[in-house]
Amino acid sequence: MVTSTSHHINIGDTRLHVVERGEGYPLFVVHGGPGLDHHMFGDYLDPLADQFRLILVDLRANGLSDMCPTETWTLQQMAKDLVLLAEAMGLKKYAVLGHSYGAFVVLQNAVDYPGHASQTIVSSGLPSAKYLEAVWKNLEKFEPIELREQVTKSWEREKIVQTREEVDQLGHNQLPFQFGNPLDKRIGEFEQRTAGGINSPEVLRFFANADYGGIEVEDKLSNVTQPVLVLAGRGDRTCVVEGAEAMAKGLPHAELIVFENSGHMTYVEENEKYLKVVREFLGQHSR
Repeated sequence: MVTSTSHHINIGDTRLHVVERGEGYPLFVVHGGPGLDHHMFGDYLDPLADQFRLILVDLRANGLSDMCPTETWTLQQMAKDLVLLAEAMGLKKYAVLGHSYGAFVVLQNAVDYPGHASQTIVSSGLPSAKYLEAVWKNLEKFEPIELREQVTKSWEREKIVQTREEVDQLGHNQLPFQFGNPLDKRIGEFEQRTAGGINSPEVLRFFANADYGGIEVEDKLSNVTQPVLVLAGRGDRTCVVEGAEAMAKGLPHAELIVFENSGHMTYVEENEKYLKVVREFLGQHSR
């Protein structure tokens, strides 16, 4: 079992909560949501701790990070926070990995601060909110029908969610849509391995009413100077593979890996392959 240490780091206008596992080359790991925390990765990435220093970050106002003014709850600020966090920790060379909404954050970071992270891993992300239009088309044909209704109602409730228990329930109701196989037996295992998260109804409600941050960087991808690994699930109904292909095309130094047997949850659905490609990418570019 990998041991963890957790602490708060002052980045200027707020403090971010981080959990560290392992030693070696630093890798910031950024969770999805918004409104979730680092628990969403469970122990799925822990095998990397034999070679890398995993720094799992709770984004501002998420998880155990300090509450801060809502006007600072922006994708751009969260991208900047990674730069401030690295500076506060005295890190000169490091990589970042973001999944889902976290992928939006690390891609925004790469565009706004090219080269600050030495390597960027965009896992199940998109370069533009326009690709999210596919979600509704995919939902219209999502089966079984009872799960379609369940997912639809849960998304509608995100805009008015009030309690942590409600956030937990919404996440539970949406998981079948996020796995390639909506009846995947590993969904229950995933919930067990990621239990204990401090989910935020305030943050989820805020972003659900603000286009989830409005990622729009497709026309700026050429700004990025560092190597970028783009990871996508062929069956992802949320962050569709077309968005990943657009990223790989627009980024100057990109490698695209498509997981043929995954939906949105690539690091769970094809964990062994996921760890392998991440390890190889970081090993190749961190020497």
